Amino acid sequence: MGRYFAVVVLVLAVSMPAYPALNVGAAAPNFVTQASLGGKVFTYSLADELKKGPVVLYFYPAAFTPGCIIEAHDFADAIERYKALGATVIGVSHDDIEKLNKFSVSECRSKFPVAADADQSIMKSYDAILAAKPEYANRISYVIAPDSKIIYTYTDLQPGKHVASTLEALRRWNAGYKPDRP
Repeated sequence: MGRYFAVVVLVLAVSMPAYPALNVGAAAPNFVTQASLGGKVFTYSLADELKKGPVVLYFYPAAFTPGCIIEAHDFADAIERYKALGATVIGVSHDDIEKLNKFSVSECRSKFPVAADADQSIMKSYDAILAAKPEYANRISYVIAPDSKIIYTYTDLQPGKHVASTLEALRRWNAGYKPDRP
């Protein structure tokens, strides 16, 4: 019985979604890094992007893997809806900038940037390390308001609901909903 219970607990722990440590209302850690948009490298600054409006920051495990391709396509297909809500999108993974140059064109369709976090400093500051495989990012999406406060988080290794949930969070925020501060 004890061994069976331990196996069940382990299976449940692995299959349940992880929750990000950065909660709604927390200050989003600022970062500056290399990013690629349409295969062109530039310096991305979160602080500079927040001056333009809210930012959807999403972490994904690795470029050119099946789930990450689906998610990149979903974000690319929705980019006009993000713009209509005044928001920008940035994806972050551990991949090097050369790989992201290709990913930004083929899978992101040159519609939004993807940033390199080879040393995982951004992933660590957002508690976005995948526990089961710490060399990769967990699939976490954050919506960050222009005042650098996190207004929404969503964690799920399945890519299917990240776009819909972040768009809904932006709609609610634009309509005047302000989450309670802790």
